Amino acid sequence: MGSVTVASLDQKLALAKRCSHEGVMAGAKAAVVATVATTIPTLASVRMLPWARTNLNPTAQALIISTVAGMTYFIVADKTVLASARKNSFGAHNKSI
Repeated sequence: MGSVTVASLDQKLALAKRCSHEGVMAGAKAAVVATVATTIPTLASVRMLPWARTNLNPTAQALIISTVAGMTYFIVADKTVLASARKNSFGAHNKSI
């Protein structure tokens, strides 16, 4: 095991920032798509189905849409960061062999 230098720490920090930024961007894009994909059927069902019209007030509709968007963001961001970390980990392992 070699000595840890400031340059290697800076490189690892830059790599971590890039991985997290990729995760944030992928999560945000997925959240936008999920919001649109959830909003259309939610609003259509409130207009067409008597049960939904009776039981889903505007607060419930917003809660459904925002929950799906939030879950999608965190799931996609987490998967993206993990995949990027795994890729970089295997890359570092292969370079050291």
